[in-house]
Amino acid sequence: MQFSRRSLLAAPALAMAASKRPNLVMILADDLGWGDLSLNGAPDISTPNIDSLARDGVRFTQSYSNAPECSPARCALLTGRYQQRAGGLECAIGVGDTGRYDEAAWLQSRGELGLPPADATLAPSLAKAGYDVALFGKWHLGYREKFLPVRQGFHEFFGILGGAADYYTHEEPNEGRGQKPLYLNETRVDRAGNLTDLFTEAALDWLGKRGGRPFFLYLPFTAPHDPLQNPAEFDPAAGTAPQRPKDRKTYAAMVQHLDRCVGGILARLDRMGAAQNTLVVFHSDNGGTAVGRNSPWRGGKSSVFEGGIRSPLLLRWPGRLKAGATSSQPALTMDITATLLAAAGVAPQGLRLDGMDLLPYASGSRPPAARTLFWRYKRAANRRKAVRDGRWKYVFDSGAEFLFDLESDPGESKNLLPANPAKVAELKSELTSWEAETMAPRLREFYATQR
Repeated sequence: MQFSRRSLLAAPALAMAASKRPNLVMILADDLGWGDLSLNGAPDISTPNIDSLARDGVRFTQSYSNAPECSPARCALLTGRYQQRAGGLECAIGVGDTGRYDEAAWLQSRGELGLPPADATLAPSLAKAGYDVALFGKWHLGYREKFLPVRQGFHEFFGILGGAADYYTHEEPNEGRGQKPLYLNETRVDRAGNLTDLFTEAALDWLGKRGGRPFFLYLPFTAPHDPLQNPAEFDPAAGTAPQRPKDRKTYAAMVQHLDRCVGGILARLDRMGAAQNTLVVFHSDNGGTAVGRNSPWRGGKSSVFEGGIRSPLLLRWPGRLKAGATSSQPALTMDITATLLAAAGVAPQGLRLDGMDLLPYASGSRPPAARTLFWRYKRAANRRKAVRDGRWKYVFDSGAEFLFDLESDPGESKNLLPANPAKVAELKSELTSWEAETMAPRLREFYATQR
């Protein structure tokens, strides 16, 4: 898929009548390593279209995912809250609605493993304000009907419910041949093509039909999540491309394919004359896998070391945000909801946000503010937690404990825990208080049985 770009138009004055509200585009990559963008030094991958969002907008240099894995990060993104509070999702939902730790298995047994409709996403708030809202791509917040995007405030959905699928046959692992994991709203459908292309084409078609109403486009790609399949190796006879696990060249080809598709979305906004009045946000759900490049950070996906939770965050809003700017404000995935709603001038409807509006920091009208960031991740026997307060970060990794000074040691190579018992006690106390405060109400019954 090839795309061209056009020059941008002069920015109109922004008014908050429905027809003048800004458009919102949220693009989410899947398992993209921090160092897999050329703007972050990737030596073997070129990402000019994604890079253009930083060139023409703002790059957050201390941006994090809420979680080191898919489902919890997406929960935080759409609700604007810590995922522990919004449904209690703390690892990826397994293929076919399976739990991967005690609480998840308990929810699955009750048919509740997913994002509860009661934990509202930002979609209904935007819809009530006159926005057209659509999702094209990966959902991964529940397989059952009650969890579907169109039951959560989205007007239109095309994509997969699970975490990954063959990019050409669209079969999910372990789901079995003959199944149709692609959905159009609430119906399983067949489509031919590469998933990254299909999601992009659906988004482009939808954008082409927009009238005078503002729109919110949520485009969560599956790329470059495995299975690793190079689009250039598609075999028409086989109906797919070979899967090449842990192959860096295949991974790089997928990232560059993703970048071209991002370029297609940006070019369409230009052709529509909508680019100047559109806030575009780009993020990744977590750090890269072993085949990704998370440098200079330690660890990767599924860890709460920096490599598992550092995720690129780029904001472009011509005329409102300075081109080529950077912000050192610590940011989390859940801040995106607060930021999008603030840009739209829309009050949250039924949302109690944990996230903060990043626009004042992106615009430079407010200096970076101190904040404490928390992470907790559960998968099978793994129990991982972290808290960052300024330069200090405490990590609990399945029994092992660490204390790092991120200012002097951003790569987390020196464990300062033995020499700083007071700081460790302080951070552990903050973490314990946060855990108690963010308990999902629907899990109180489960926790009561564990005492």
